[in-house]
Amino acid sequence: MLEPFLLHGLIAGLGVALVAGPLGCFVVWRRMAYFGDALAHSALLGVALGFLLGVNLTIGVLASSVALALFVLLMQTQRRLASDTLLGILAHAMLAFGVIVVSLMDRVRIDLLGYLFGDLLAVTVGDLYWILGGGALALAALALLWRPLLASSVHEEMARAEGVPVMRVRLGFMILFAVVIAIAMKIVGVLLIISLLIIPAAAMRPFAHTPEAMAALAAGAGVIAVLAGFNGSVEWDLPTGPAIVAAATILFVLCQAAAALWRGVARAARA
Repeated sequence: MLEPFLLHGLIAGLGVALVAGPLGCFVVWRRMAYFGDALAHSALLGVALGFLLGVNLTIGVLASSVALALFVLLMQTQRRLASDTLLGILAHAMLAFGVIVVSLMDRVRIDLLGYLFGDLLAVTVGDLYWILGGGALALAALALLWRPLLASSVHEEMARAEGVPVMRVRLGFMILFAVVIAIAMKIVGVLLIISLLIIPAAAMRPFAHTPEAMAALAAGAGVIAVLAGFNGSVEWDLPTGPAIVAAATILFVLCQAAAALWRGVARAARA
């Protein structure tokens, strides 16, 4: 029987994995990994602002992430800077400002490494409510956005011609992205959040024949990574966030090897 704090951490990790998998598919399809990095790095500034203003840290992270998403969307419409240049500036600037603000708060003791790399075993019951509640809302919102978001991901101009409100869909996706960043921060940390979004989805891509199948497989891969990383953390006293990402990476390598082997067998059979 698991201790309560271990059980809380495990439930939180599984909840985040189930949300991150389907959302990560769109990150992979839309090639938004760099945007994810910028959004994740802004989370540390949200933590600092949460302490300064005396509000719940999840709300602080959500506010900073949504503000950054809106700013990026506005700047992308101006087309004065290339998207990768803009995101590169914002990603490192937000992380730098976050670290500076945290370092200036002498009266508040902050586990900086916990926020940077996650601390799954420190999840409280209150955190669990935020993670599970926010995750359920995020999945419901993604289900509503699924078809227009998929259409705009395949071909944005064609989706616009068919009447899809592309800008509103993009805004909704960015806000949804911010919500998941906020609830996942305590699991794998601001530096590793994007890994939990991208790696399971990329690992399952060779085995999925439909977008819905890839979303389901990615969620399953995320669950496996969380279970393996959590077990490694408990058994060998490893840092939990990095252990989960390492497990996801190993799963990715195994999946790529299996896919390559299957393609080789299929070619040999046809020959």
